[in-house]
Amino acid sequence: MIRLLVVDDSALMRKCLVDLFGKKLDFELRTARNGADALRELETFKPDVITLDINMPEMDGLTCLSHIMQIHPCPVVMVSSLTTKGALATFEALALGAVDFVGKPDGTMSLNLDSVARELEIKVRAAVGSKVRGSSNRPTVERAVGKAAPAPTRTAKRGTAAGIVMIGVSTGGPQTLELILPKLPADFPWPVVVAQHMPSGFTKSFAERLDRMSALNVVEVSRQLPVVPGTVYIARGDADMTLVKRGDEIIAAPRPSSTSYLWHPSVDGLVYSALEVAPASSLIGVLLTGMGNDGAKSMAQVKERGGRTIAESQSSCVVFGMPNELIKLGGSTLVLDAARIAQQLVIWLRN
Repeated sequence: MIRLLVVDDSALMRKCLVDLFGKKLDFELRTARNGADALRELETFKPDVITLDINMPEMDGLTCLSHIMQIHPCPVVMVSSLTTKGALATFEALALGAVDFVGKPDGTMSLNLDSVARELEIKVRAAVGSKVRGSSNRPTVERAVGKAAPAPTRTAKRGTAAGIVMIGVSTGGPQTLELILPKLPADFPWPVVVAQHMPSGFTKSFAERLDRMSALNVVEVSRQLPVVPGTVYIARGDADMTLVKRGDEIIAAPRPSSTSYLWHPSVDGLVYSALEVAPASSLIGVLLTGMGNDGAKSMAQVKERGGRTIAESQSSCVVFGMPNELIKLGGSTLVLDAARIAQQLVIWLRN
């Protein structure tokens, strides 16, 4: 039996979630009206997973989450509004240790629950078996990038890149990318393209957050952009990103999400497009934490054709699904903890 605690100040929202999960025979539910109520429920209910609203009176979701990670660390799925403010708060929640999040359509999920019900159930179930990484259990961004020193001057280098690093990631991805990308130096010689499964409305704020942390430029691909060294390209949420060639230039282009793929932005779609425009020997694929198998087959092809790949190890994954599928296909050149991946990329490209 999965013990689920639903925390939301909206009575209608609580009812909707109780109706959704109450129909499942393997769920036992309790609800809380705000963060303070939730902390009281922790003492007796001991939930296996929590859905947590961000904006609540008396005690907001972020404050509540920080207490949860100290009192009763367990997987938390945030419920966030699709606004810039909501996105920023969501990434703060992920940094505090939340496993995943679901966006409220049009800011009123209670009135549009059907549109995200399947996604919410999948993420709650996946969260139950996930690894909780509280802010005290992972390196902070400040330690990772050395905030005491001024950031290097960043200039995008135009021209044809010698190769491309491709990163695919899902559940647990924002925390993991915040651990890896800020460790890449300003003179990192290959551009980096990233497919992070994420709803629309969040990737712009996420790219801006990563840009502030990183020596490299980080941009959301909301229009066609030349792929050049010195830049990290984040695929736009709920869409796909493809690489195309124009003359000597490789272009990163957004496109509507393809029905050929289950998850978006699609890792497989991105990697297959890279194989169309560049030899595998000039590609490095990195498959990180996430449920499902997106990216496993395409990155296995990269290795089979002479490229290199890294699968994140089980010990550092929030969810070991995607990298495990790559490993099972024999498609991983190396299996590494997330904390070692940036260093390995630098070693490969400097050698």
